[in-house]
Amino acid sequence: MSSPTEAELEFVDDVAVFFAREGLPLIAGRVVGWLLICDPPEQSAAELADVLRVSRSSIGSATRLLTPSGLVQGVRRRGERQEYFRIAADGWSRMVAIRYAKTAAFRELTEVGLRMLAGSAPERRERLAGVHLLYQFLEQELPALWERWEAYLAATDAATDAGAGEGTSSPAGSTEKGTR
Repeated sequence: MSSPTEAELEFVDDVAVFFAREGLPLIAGRVVGWLLICDPPEQSAAELADVLRVSRSSIGSATRLLTPSGLVQGVRRRGERQEYFRIAADGWSRMVAIRYAKTAAFRELTEVGLRMLAGSAPERRERLAGVHLLYQFLEQELPALWERWEAYLAATDAATDAGAGEGTSSPAGSTEKGTR
């Protein structure tokens, strides 16, 4: 494995900052950033720690945080004791699907709150009612959006497969199936 370039490290840090704004620790964002561009695509904790210049325990904490979402997965190679980490083939889709699945649960929670505040002044209910309407809308609309995503992905994969012999890539710029 060669050392990352300055441009690669800047990209990794930009990804980390993006995810930090979403509430993820910087090191977890850096792990995601590196796993998006590293070669080989599977990295051990030691390799991640070396490239990102952090401790292995920091990598362990970050990967434990990233694996439940399905974005990052740990894999083992036959005959080796160490675990390797990679971006799951369908990790981004899986992560978004998990978020979407929580929409109905939060909408239900806002309904409980609105029932609890049924006799309260309208001003007091207003904030919660707005959130409830948003999640009600999302719960209704997200299944259709997800179906369109799956159709787009299937069409893009079909186009990529058809052009594979000609060196073309998908509209998303990826020739690797399932990494979106």
